[in-house]
Amino acid sequence: MIAQEQLQSMISFVEQKGLDEATLSELRQQYSGVHFTWCWDDDINYEHPVAERSNFNVFLVDSSDHCSTLTKDSDCASGVVFAEIIE
Repeated sequence: MIAQEQLQSMISFVEQKGLDEATLSELRQQYSGVHFTWCWDDDINYEHPVAERSNFNVFLVDSSDHCSTLTKDSDCASGVVFAEIIE
């Protein structure tokens, strides 16, 4: 589970620090047990992100089954994907 307050804090952190491996490494230290991924937005074929920013979209990951899937349900989310938007 990823609480909405946690998710907003994660997003704000990325907005302030920028989206890169160093930022994700800091998030991994702050939120142990949460999986963080960075990819290009056009790599994701999913209808709607849970949050949209000017330079990245945010998706949630559910890893409760054998295969991880994207979800909109923060109650079952175990990870966050930051999908960078490139013009």
